[in-house]
Amino acid sequence: MTLKETFEAMKAETAKKAPAEALAVMLGAKEELKNSDIPEKALKSGDSAPQFKLYNAEGMIVNSADILAAGPMVLIFYRGAW
Repeated sequence: MTLKETFEAMKAETAKKAPAEALAVMLGAKEELKNSDIPEKALKSGDSAPQFKLYNAEGMIVNSADILAAGPMVLIFYRGAW
């Protein structure tokens, strides 16, 4: 299964389980994002991200340059306070 197929399957599962009100909010936010200038400013596939230092899940500061020196890196952002 490709990544796109995996995301489509996840989206279908969410649509089945989430309340209609929550789906409406998510779809509205998606449309607002698409209609903003944020997508044009975002990094594109193949772009290089600037070097950075962030806290990892264990509260330790990690340096992107150190991680990239060891191989490819995947960066995931989690929403803060729920």
